[in-house]
Amino acid sequence: MKQLVILSGKGGTGKTSLTAAFAHLAHAHSLPLVIADTDVDAANLELVLSPSVVETHNFIGGEAAMIDPLRCEGCGICQQVCRFEAISTQESIYQVDPIACEGCAACMYRCPVEAIKMIAQFAGTWSRSTSPYGALFHAALRPAQENSGKLVKLVKQQARLLALDEKVPLVLVDGPPGIGCPVISAVSGADLALIVTEPTAAGIHDMERALQMTRHFRVPALVCINKADIYPQGAQQIEVYCQKGNIEMVGKIPFDPMVTKAMVNGKPVTAYAAESPASRAMTDVWQSVKRHLSLSQGF
Repeated sequence: MKQLVILSGKGGTGKTSLTAAFAHLAHAHSLPLVIADTDVDAANLELVLSPSVVETHNFIGGEAAMIDPLRCEGCGICQQVCRFEAISTQESIYQVDPIACEGCAACMYRCPVEAIKMIAQFAGTWSRSTSPYGALFHAALRPAQENSGKLVKLVKQQARLLALDEKVPLVLVDGPPGIGCPVISAVSGADLALIVTEPTAAGIHDMERALQMTRHFRVPALVCINKADIYPQGAQQIEVYCQKGNIEMVGKIPFDPMVTKAMVNGKPVTAYAAESPASRAMTDVWQSVKRHLSLSQGF
């Protein structure tokens, strides 16, 4: 079983559109796969894969302090030791703001009358769905909740376990943007990363950061340029950078209005308009990626 993670140093580069196209192309060529959308802060792969939810589970994130007003004697020690200003008082009643609370439990340990306890926080949900292209695992983190890295890890684990159980040769991971903890969780254990960039100053800068991150974790990485024709000089800069760094660039995808039309219609562009310029370029990128993963039609 191989794990392919699609990354981008920034949002909006077309990472999810490419992931959806890969899911469709794999299915069209009889290559079974399990799909994981690990962009838990803003999951949107389901918008183009038309999934049907099979099961949904709660995700418990960290903990937050809660003060029992019946036991609290109003000494104020909890408020003094809280470094996050999460404890306030009104009419001598102390209470905790669960959003501001970081769950460090300093207040609980310092309370002389044991009036404070730590309560597990409901932080979001994760789901298993069926789609026309394979099983899809996806999640939604609640606003202002943390531990998105843990939720990413959970989604990936579930996808990997199903792939192992059903002897599926590929887990396709739509990673979060950026280089933070959620991305590190998505990259962990991957056999190959494909970094999608765009020919803009921000796109090039963030591609460099993503490559540094994959290099640090010793995950082989390829690069493809989306909307490569909107700024040819920028695309050339990316090619030069990849050549100097001995990084293989596996394709340049042109700007194509069909990508947007496909999204509006809830389909991968390769399924919606197979002969469009973007679809042809994505198909070529998929063939290159498949060779790097040593996957074949008969797997």
